Amino acid sequence: MTAATATATATGLHAEVGLRLGDFDLDVAVTAPAGAVTAVLGPSGAGKTTFLRCVAGTLAVDRGSISLAGTTLDEPPSVFVVPERRRLGVVHQDHLLFPHLSALENVAFGPRSRGTPTAEARRVAQGWLDRVGLGGLAGARPRSLSGGQAQRVALARALATEPAALLLDEPLSALDVSTRAEVRRDLAGHLRDLAGPTVLVTHDPVDALALADHVVIVEHGRVTQAGTLAAVTERPRSRYVADLIGTNLIRGDADATTITAGGNVFSIAEPRTGPVFATLAPNAIALHRHEPDGSPRNRWRATVDHLDLLGDRIRVRFAAPLDLTAEITPAAAAELDLRPGTEVWASAKATEITAYPR
Repeated sequence: MTAATATATATGLHAEVGLRLGDFDLDVAVTAPAGAVTAVLGPSGAGKTTFLRCVAGTLAVDRGSISLAGTTLDEPPSVFVVPERRRLGVVHQDHLLFPHLSALENVAFGPRSRGTPTAEARRVAQGWLDRVGLGGLAGARPRSLSGGQAQRVALARALATEPAALLLDEPLSALDVSTRAEVRRDLAGHLRDLAGPTVLVTHDPVDALALADHVVIVEHGRVTQAGTLAAVTERPRSRYVADLIGTNLIRGDADATTITAGGNVFSIAEPRTGPVFATLAPNAIALHRHEPDGSPRNRWRATVDHLDLLGDRIRVRFAAPLDLTAEITPAAAAELDLRPGTEVWASAKATEITAYPR
């Protein structure tokens, strides 16, 4: 364990979660520092929510350990702290508000469950409803609230217990686009005020960009990359991350100024040696009907696999073995008469390919 991890473990959350559910095996380690938001980002089915359930205590780990502020919460076979004693605030994507209780009583439920007298719990609840901008809706039942309002009530309920850590499970995914942006802005403000760690599970990179200080990428039950969002996106190490930021990822072996990958050879400007990843922006790839003349050192014969309209651009996916995507204007696509099966030449300058060690 590094000194930084040791410090984060003492004051924040450290979870090494090993769990097998049928054919799915989860083996994920996440360190979430206090006073910061750590996003666990990945595709559907990667194990993100299962990880969060283990931290919350609704699932016990098979192996590993979970600690919060230096206190062990789960470490088989001898330690397991039940969910209600973990001092965690949890916000789910579908709110999970009690339908028979008012907004005020929903928020007051948390403090009351911790032993706070009813009058004091209601005072605390009203204060949190005021803070999330819903003070005037204290008497409203969940069915009369909009999605954004319900999510704010759920957040207030989680924070009213003064949790040692906050867990957010896809908190914005059930909201429409306009409401999501508004709630995201409000949520960012509340998270900045928390002293403990926040773990945000999401599949939306916009949530991670707007809310998180650190990001952990989880794919197929494993951590594939971790760090600041800037560091992760600058040097993607999986196809999933590359797709998130809209770039091509090349995995191959470098020898001086060439990379061999999947039967293709790529020329690069900066010499490298050994296993590498490399990125190439789709808009840096030019397409031609005939072999191009001029300066590009990279030229490949390619077959169009499919085309996708993306705003005012068209993304052109090539068939194997050239596993790349180009991005061109609709006018260029029409001029080239592109369609699935069209044979073209693709080219890119060596300076447009950025390689880094695997």
